[in-house]
Amino acid sequence: MCLGIPGQITELLEEHEHLARADVSGVGRVINIGLLEDECVVPGDWVLIHVGFAMSKIDEIEAQRALEGLQLLGRGLDEELDAFASSRITPDGGEPEEPDAPGSAQVA
Repeated sequence: MCLGIPGQITELLEEHEHLARADVSGVGRVINIGLLEDECVVPGDWVLIHVGFAMSKIDEIEAQRALEGLQLLGRGLDEELDAFASSRITPDGGEPEEPDAPGSAQVA
């Protein structure tokens, strides 16, 4: 499965005809728009970006939907990371001892 991130073209770079700067969730990225040379990409256009390449031109509504979907995916990951951070794993699979308890081992 490929993951495409929506970005809005902010500038066509003069150094190379296939390079452009895109705003991706507030971060400026230089991307390759060469795969879209038949689509006349201009500043203000939205594109779907995969590993630095603009794969397709999309409209603003589609870009917003893609961003909302990515945010939903991120929420699930946030919950998973919170659960992992609050878990304490012991070598024997038992309950971890309190860190201040006498005789408890500190794991680095």
